[in-house]
Amino acid sequence: MEYNDLISGLEKYGSSKEKLCEKFIGVPAKNISKNVIIAPWWDPVSFPDYQDAEKIGGSDFTAVTAWQTGDITYIKTGIGAPCLMDVVLALGTANVEKLVFLGSVGALDKDMQIGDVVVPLYSVAGDGASRYISGDTLKNTDVLGEKVYPDTTLNQKLKEITERVCKENGIKCHKGKAYATDSIFAQFTHIDEIINFDCNCIEMETAAAFRAAKIANVKMTALFVVSDSTVAKKSFVSGREEDEIARYRSSRKELFPKIIHELFK
Repeated sequence: MEYNDLISGLEKYGSSKEKLCEKFIGVPAKNISKNVIIAPWWDPVSFPDYQDAEKIGGSDFTAVTAWQTGDITYIKTGIGAPCLMDVVLALGTANVEKLVFLGSVGALDKDMQIGDVVVPLYSVAGDGASRYISGDTLKNTDVLGEKVYPDTTLNQKLKEITERVCKENGIKCHKGKAYATDSIFAQFTHIDEIINFDCNCIEMETAAAFRAAKIANVKMTALFVVSDSTVAKKSFVSGREEDEIARYRSSRKELFPKIIHELFK
């Protein structure tokens, strides 16, 4: 699938390339900064450094909301691969130089503790949205189990910064082998099989997002914090202690802005 094919499909049925960011994100492409954060469900007020964020737009037909904080455009996409994928594809029409996904992962490795930080090596496709951008037709586009990678250069820089910041703050940093699921409810019965895809953590968006970013020629990486541990029976649904939840929130609140600040220099 080529980006021009996607644009041609939109234009064929009456859409304009120049209006895509405005429609899907609520902000004209020219008003989106070169540095962009996307997050499924965290508002910028989740981070002390972004308390001054000013709302600049939102989509009319999705849950997408956008803010501006300094030289960063911050976009909350809504949860799940389809929402996030559409935003990334729309950003292909803007002048984005660095795109960072911020989110949570569930641990599938007992070495990962709640509150640890993860930089992905890859994300394994377990979603349905990826099928729509994986081939020229919908037939024979089942990419289940396929590994999708972030931008090599941007991801390496993120990894180096994150490892140093985590070390300075006594938090462990992991190399993430993520599985992107479509369902929190239904994932648990498949955990052993998911681990056998060579995955050590699970989330919902990055396989489709990394694929979309490559198609749209946007340099993208991701930064995760461990929110729960399925293998320790401390899942997102139940089992976590208050001190573990506090550690998770602290890592997100205190470390993420430091890391992003350096990455966007």
